[in-house]
Amino acid sequence: MTNGDSGDTTALDDPVGESLRGRHAELGRRAGRAATYLPQVATFSAVPAEADAADWADLARLLGRDAFADMFSCPATPPPDWAPVFVLEGRQMIWPAGGRPAQAPAATGTDVVELGAADVPEMLHLAARTRPGPFWPRTRDLGTYLGVRDGGRLVAMAGERLRPPGWTEISAVCTAPEARGRGHAGRLVTALVTGILAQGRRPFLHVADTNAEAIALYERLGFTSRKQVTFRGFRTP
Repeated sequence: MTNGDSGDTTALDDPVGESLRGRHAELGRRAGRAATYLPQVATFSAVPAEADAADWADLARLLGRDAFADMFSCPATPPPDWAPVFVLEGRQMIWPAGGRPAQAPAATGTDVVELGAADVPEMLHLAARTRPGPFWPRTRDLGTYLGVRDGGRLVAMAGERLRPPGWTEISAVCTAPEARGRGHAGRLVTALVTGILAQGRRPFLHVADTNAEAIALYERLGFTSRKQVTFRGFRTP
């Protein structure tokens, strides 16, 4: 494979930077080789793996003083005056080349809906209850989000996040505690996989190593682990 919409896996080594330099350029800000999303969209930032002092200074100017920098899986080490906020071990999982979902897409279910701007308050509430990862008022702008409603109430959702060349990340997979065990997550992820493949792209996702239940679900659906990653956050000086 070659880099581009063929889905070269090397694009997944810097998914935040690749997205901000490409499909998500209008949703972020750049200075030199540093880039970050707009605050209401995401807190993810990126510098090159071999970042130098100038790159970190550029990112600090973009973010401002005492600001949170979610460096995602970037391996670069910030200057010592950047205060550590969190470290989380995880893995990156990818959809196999040429693979097709084994089950019918969730979009055939009458309770599955595409979520729009009017749904954002409910999406934020569900994310706050279930904590699937960072979710902000404009996170929905990153891609398509699907949800499951029960009695009109949003009880599950999943959507698209990072978009490096050839790939689309599936993220924010969550189900309200009272609605778990009904297959909502699997149906939503399958629907997203189907839609991403129809665009000629390949799905991928990230998951915490401690989330054995989610890893088992993704493996059943067809995802395979590509590599271990370490998620890190810092606060700017």
